[in-house]
Amino acid sequence: MIYCRIDWAERTHDVALVDDSGQLLATRHITDDAAGYKILLELLAEYGDIEEHPIPAAIETSRGLLVAVLRQGKRKVFAINPMAAARYRDRHSVSRKKSDPGDALVLANILRTDMHALRILPDDSDLARAVAVLARAQQDATWNRQQISNQLRSLLREYYPAALTAFESWKNGRCRSEAHEVLKLAPTPTRAARLTRAQLQAVLKRAGRQRGIEAEAERLREIFRNDYSHQPALVEDALGKQMLALLVQLQAACTAADDLAQAVEEAFPQHQDAEIILSFPGLGVQLGARVLAEIGDDRSRFTDARGLKAYAGASPITRASGKKTSITRRWVKNERLNHAGYLWAFSALRASPGAMAHYRRRRDEHGDWHAAAQRNLFDRMLGQMFHCLQRRKLFDENTAFPNCFDGCGLTAWGREVSSSTSPPA
Repeated sequence: MIYCRIDWAERTHDVALVDDSGQLLATRHITDDAAGYKILLELLAEYGDIEEHPIPAAIETSRGLLVAVLRQGKRKVFAINPMAAARYRDRHSVSRKKSDPGDALVLANILRTDMHALRILPDDSDLARAVAVLARAQQDATWNRQQISNQLRSLLREYYPAALTAFESWKNGRCRSEAHEVLKLAPTPTRAARLTRAQLQAVLKRAGRQRGIEAEAERLREIFRNDYSHQPALVEDALGKQMLALLVQLQAACTAADDLAQAVEEAFPQHQDAEIILSFPGLGVQLGARVLAEIGDDRSRFTDARGLKAYAGASPITRASGKKTSITRRWVKNERLNHAGYLWAFSALRASPGAMAHYRRRRDEHGDWHAAAQRNLFDRMLGQMFHCLQRRKLFDENTAFPNCFDGCGLTAWGREVSSSTSPPA
């Protein structure tokens, strides 16, 4: 048995091959391009790499072109946590010496001795991986949009509180096109106070508003003409220019988030698991795509529901030593899936009577705080999703929460998936 380990870097990679006894067979220093990948594949083929029995490989990342090359065919690729590699390095040397070729050898031995305890990169379909790219990008764009929006709010509080008051009644006020057009027309409160009804109506029409234009223009005009404290004129103009620069970033972030959301809405419903995921209360297209992005569609990735719950950080962790035992929340988890689960459980409280009853029971009978009760609900619904995905069932309220309904005699978590049923909107 031959084992391959690659110490990954930005421009070059160090490759090491070892046998069952830990003997170093070969090393290579390859570049991060097509020529380097060809050298790597030729080296593997030289030591017996064939399509039926490929040499397993370990690397410290799960993304990139090098990983895509390694994942071709039936090869097992293991993504090793860099922290785990550092701890393993200390087992062989106490001097704390470190080198890239040495790391390649160290991780080749990790694969040799502990491959049974390592997790193989999931064999997700191309569509699932594409949905993961789009869903994660949309989530990052949403977070970036919110961060810039918060920066804009803090800046407006310093010199332009009338703008915050004007946009407060709008949903996603600072991210709306009406707010952007008003701020571009009047970047300072002094200029905003001079706006006429006609100018405000024109700017609202330019932003795409179609109803209530006259009433909204009058409301904005009254707010902008109220008495507010002002910065000195020069300082106010400088802050206005800073605000315009920040507004450009916010508009770009809003456009990116909207475009990626549209791409998710086009890609996610095409997946075979979309119908099942969207049948769960509290999950829409965007949130459902985030869930699929993190759990994938490789059914062998998790042996049971407990593994998925631990991966998501939904299940608690027990620490016992001597007479002391503590049960706490998990801190090591998939942060993206955990964040999606928080939103999922929160939305399910209004969408599912059974979820609300389960939440109230955790609060009233078990004494859980809000976060703990919501995490317990996420834990339960994630187990139900694992069952439904494994057996191709849709979510069924009566079966998922039998204590909340009378006459429930079903034995499965949900009803059969109909091939003729289109995914919910």
